[in-house]
Amino acid sequence: MLSLSRLRLSVVGARSVPKASLRSYSTSDPVPANQSKSQQQESVQNVSETNAVPVTAAGAKDAPLQEQVDKAEERRVMQAPNREGIWSRSQAPRSKAMTGPRFEQTMMEYQPRPQAAISLIHKQPVRWTKSRVVECDGGGGPLGHPRIFINVDKPQINMCTYCGLPFAHEHHRKHLESLPSTSYPLVPEGDAAEVEVSQRITDKGLEQR
Repeated sequence: MLSLSRLRLSVVGARSVPKASLRSYSTSDPVPANQSKSQQQESVQNVSETNAVPVTAAGAKDAPLQEQVDKAEERRVMQAPNREGIWSRSQAPRSKAMTGPRFEQTMMEYQPRPQAAISLIHKQPVRWTKSRVVECDGGGGPLGHPRIFINVDKPQINMCTYCGLPFAHEHHRKHLESLPSTSYPLVPEGDAAEVEVSQRITDKGLEQR
């Protein structure tokens, strides 16, 4: 058991130790931890001017690396080569996503960019039919989809809910042709994205189309 004098000394020594100051942290900053404030700017040209300067690549057969800044900025802002804006609420606009030092000195022309399928499917011409109900399986085989049946009674273009191919009844052709515009071309226009009406190579199940 400690004596009374030792107990008093321990109490006085504990009081004399300065207390550490508490740090205060603020959560009012709306910028996420993985994004800098510079990335939140909306109208900032992100393509570096140094891309316009010819740079000789290694190797005698390689051409000089050079691109126009205005053309590169246009490629950066476009969501896809065939579509300007977003087509889903979960998408981030390309002009906001491609920011920061990672993209400042990158040749936009050589970045892989797939075509937007939502725009490619609307290049497909309408499949006209004289039946009230049509079936669609996307062409059959592993590249197709489950077979569904589509009612084409209404005077409109009816698209497949799986692959998006358009169907319409011949009885409604004049009505659809009288409209100022349609979401799908009514006749083939020779676009490179068009797929032939008959997509099958074989009628056998589970085979490639």
